[in-house]
Amino acid sequence: MSATPDLHAGLPPLPPARFDDPAVFGHVAVLMGGTSSEREVSLDSGRNVLAALRARGVRADAVDGIPNLLRELQARHFDRVFNILHGNRGGGEDGTLQGLLEALGVPYTGSAVLGTALAMDKVRSKQVWLSLGLPTPRYVRLPRGGDVHAAVRELGLPVIVKPSAEGSSVGVSRVFGESDLEAAVELAARYIPPKAGGELLVEQLIEGDEYTIGVLDGRALATVRIVPKGGWYDYNAKYVAEDTQYVCPGLDAAGEAEARDQAERAFAALDLRGWARIDFMRDREGRNWLLEANTAPGMTSHSLMPKSAAPFGLSFEDLCWRILETSIPVEGAR
Repeated sequence: MSATPDLHAGLPPLPPARFDDPAVFGHVAVLMGGTSSEREVSLDSGRNVLAALRARGVRADAVDGIPNLLRELQARHFDRVFNILHGNRGGGEDGTLQGLLEALGVPYTGSAVLGTALAMDKVRSKQVWLSLGLPTPRYVRLPRGGDVHAAVRELGLPVIVKPSAEGSSVGVSRVFGESDLEAAVELAARYIPPKAGGELLVEQLIEGDEYTIGVLDGRALATVRIVPKGGWYDYNAKYVAEDTQYVCPGLDAAGEAEARDQAERAFAALDLRGWARIDFMRDREGRNWLLEANTAPGMTSHSLMPKSAAPFGLSFEDLCWRILETSIPVEGAR
């Protein structure tokens, strides 16, 4: 499972895999599905991960959602969890699942309680990054019933309007004129239950190219430049359309080095662990702007994390194995 990167892109080599015996993982629950708005994407991701682990000899089985997982763990059917639940409120990216597994003493892939909660909340992510001098677009936090027009006067058009705690471009609108603001707020608010406080994010729209970069065990992988045919990487372009183009590595050697450094700093700032994907924009002047972190990235046929890993010689099966390895602590590490 050695990784041979594309040296012409200036990509540093990854360390070798830590294990070669699938028995070290015991019986693995591949946690998928759930009740979030990203359920269908999670099921697709989970099926792919399950097949990859089984192809490598890992004893793994699917579990749909947190209540089913709890019953299985109470019956001692599994030794660890590969979390591929996406989203919040029944997904696995908001800290709820992680708190449960910590309480039960069950090892799992991905970030712990603090990291997942911070990454799911786009407002708090931006506050942490800004406090450390990391670049992220200007924004206004908009509570339910807040004045979106005042937010736009502060930021200037165009803007992005989205729920503060969703993924997969759910509830997201690009707004170029004030006449479209109310509809954008109405769409975003559909994905926020009243008891959740109703917080939205109004963000400066960065005009330029869209990128993402995977991080595996604290090491950034390769950038992926995303070129959707329709000009915007929305839900359809992410999961349905077959005409979205991907360029990986997406930058020259100097650009890759800068993006990797920013991604690793952004990953560490949010206390992320195991693996994640950092999304960013690159404006017309060549400046990067961090958008958000995904702590259980998609692993579908359209997904970006496998593309980010491929230039390092990691196949989809290799990547799943490496992610699962991160559920076993390195001696002396936190």
